[in-house]
Amino acid sequence: MSDFLLLKTLHILSSTVLFGLGAGSAYYSFRAWRSGKVEVIAVTFRHLVFADWAFTTTSAIFQPLSGLALVWMAGWPLYQSWLLWTFGLYVLAGLCWVPVVWLQIRVREMAERALRENTPMPMTASTYIGWWFCSGSVAFSAFVVIFFLMVWKPA
Repeated sequence: MSDFLLLKTLHILSSTVLFGLGAGSAYYSFRAWRSGKVEVIAVTFRHLVFADWAFTTTSAIFQPLSGLALVWMAGWPLYQSWLLWTFGLYVLAGLCWVPVVWLQIRVREMAERALRENTPMPMTASTYIGWWFCSGSVAFSAFVVIFFLMVWKPA
């Protein structure tokens, strides 16, 4: 296997981890939140925070590095419109992801405190969840468009 194909395979696998983890996180956090059970919310968000640091962060760092290496290896100029759109959308997704991480850490802390003190979730947690889903939806949509751009490479 050539270096290009190996790197392309790793790039695709990494994007799958990044996208799949985002979709899975949204699903499980939504289910946990809708359960209304503080213990379920606490456990779910504890795992979400860990998964984001362990898998999303590493994939998010690898994606642009491997992508730029692939562009260089293929000899494509960086100013192609599909690449510029991809870079812009990736930055947008990243700008949405940073607050998402902060929000899920706060929700995790609120849930763990409520569980420890045997109290309901604070009202601010609902606001944080709303912002979490809005920011996550923008990032998720950006990644869907990036996938189309990667496959089609429109002129």
